[in-house]
Amino acid sequence: MLAAYFDCPGGPENLYVKEVMKPHPGEGEVLVKVSASALNRADLLQRRGKYPPPKGASDILGLEAAGSVAGLGPGCKGQWKIGDAVMALLSGGGQAEYVTVPEGCLMPAPNDLTFIQAAAIPEAWLTAFQLLHFVGKIQKGERVLIHAGASGVGMAAIQLVKLAKAIPIVTAGTQEKLKVTANAGAAAGFNYKNEDFSEKVLAFTQGSGVDIILDCVGGSYWEKNLNCLSTDGRWIIYGLLSGGDYKEKLVKAFTENVLPYFAQGASPRLQPFVDSVYPLHEIAEAHRAMEENRNIGKIVIEMPVST
Repeated sequence: MLAAYFDCPGGPENLYVKEVMKPHPGEGEVLVKVSASALNRADLLQRRGKYPPPKGASDILGLEAAGSVAGLGPGCKGQWKIGDAVMALLSGGGQAEYVTVPEGCLMPAPNDLTFIQAAAIPEAWLTAFQLLHFVGKIQKGERVLIHAGASGVGMAAIQLVKLAKAIPIVTAGTQEKLKVTANAGAAAGFNYKNEDFSEKVLAFTQGSGVDIILDCVGGSYWEKNLNCLSTDGRWIIYGLLSGGDYKEKLVKAFTENVLPYFAQGASPRLQPFVDSVYPLHEIAEAHRAMEENRNIGKIVIEMPVST
């Protein structure tokens, strides 16, 4: 099978498509024929040698995928059958024609979405869901400040905050990005490059500040964040999703509570945002686009159609 690969850490130019062995599903694993995968910051870090894949994970890039069930390993509980349309959160291996997934990390791909749209869901939406519900314990009516509002996680968080009947406020670095976040449902948006977002947030919340801050930036704005956080507010600094049983619990809760809202006719209807689609052989160009922050929403990698 074909897979995105690099031999030594470095720039996007080190990436190429390589013929590798097709994986075999082990105990409790499902083999998925991948139609599309999406790019994440962790892929860039891994390519630079800054993020080794977890022990036992594939060294092929790709933390999420959408496609169809192509095989079942021994001990599968009968939840999935050959041909089922699925999407998955992975610890690696998504940017290849096939990947094996523990059956508890699979989700049904929403009927009304293409595989390209479905590939834009797992990492961003599960991260946002985890931060808001498992970590932040979001409540109705709370105000949530989302940094990098036009990123994959940001666009998912805006919609999930609204689904929880709370109020999303965002920061972003360009007017174009702020416009997109407003269309996605942000109640207010501030350009962190040319205005003091903490003052603006305090003005918008009439001095009371926000209840939750989702922060992928970390140290750079700590005073401003602290300044606009309400008493008993939760400031959540996040990086990469952790693995194991926790992931399965997260997938189960997301499948039950959020997935139904991706269906046509659901109210509110959730929408994954795809910025651009690159064929697998243009993987280096896709990495360049993300490194230059050109994207609003997700960059998706499409697998070659093989017979």
